[in-house]
Amino acid sequence: MFSNRYIFTYASVMVIVVAAVLSMASQLLKPYQEMNVKKEKFQGILSAAEVKVSRADASDTYSQFIVEELAIDSEGNIVSRYAKGKQELGDIRPFDIVLRDELRVKQDAKNGKTSRSPLWPLYIMEKDGQRQYIIPLHGVGLWGPIWGNIAFKSDFNTVSGTSFDHKSETPGLGAEINTVLFQDEFKDRQIFDQNGQFVSIKVVKGGVANSSVPPMHGVDAISGGTITSNGVSEMLVNCLENYVPYITKNIKSHE
Repeated sequence: MFSNRYIFTYASVMVIVVAAVLSMASQLLKPYQEMNVKKEKFQGILSAAEVKVSRADASDTYSQFIVEELAIDSEGNIVSRYAKGKQELGDIRPFDIVLRDELRVKQDAKNGKTSRSPLWPLYIMEKDGQRQYIIPLHGVGLWGPIWGNIAFKSDFNTVSGTSFDHKSETPGLGAEINTVLFQDEFKDRQIFDQNGQFVSIKVVKGGVANSSVPPMHGVDAISGGTITSNGVSEMLVNCLENYVPYITKNIKSHE
């Protein structure tokens, strides 16, 4: 029969040993976890422009197609540039910007809680001799965060592709945002109207054909996934509007 003191000491030692082992394992695996997150981000960016690649080849393929990473401020100025494997302007690599945090800064700035201006990452791709612009997205669905990327043709108006994903949307309903069927609806839609005004792209409950939304600026919502569909609409507006000053200053002025 063991004494209470022995049992308490034994249990304490075991807790400390297990905690130390788990902590060590976490530290050893952290670089691999970070690399996997980075490669998944590479895949998402490339997928929006319809470049499908395995996780193992994601890094090399990203370097092959993405010729520039830019960080844009709220006035449309380029404050950071990463190209050809090196930092050419600014002190932060645009790829490392966490969009979720910048959206929070944007909201805090509106509420007067911070004087810092958010930065918006932009990826420029060269594919088949054509330039494409890829914007990362982050929003809120029914049960949690949703995110993705949207690629534009060289006019920075016409969508060439999208990739959406989610954390916990309902299978068969809101979770359908990460299906090819839904994402293909966005192809060739435009975010500026004929007058050059930013209108984004709306995900329409009941279908675009039964609404007042012009087909060029709308896609059909997912049946039974209204809140997630609305989340996609809000995500597009909330993210894309941040690039309008840059598009107006750098793309439309050269048309």
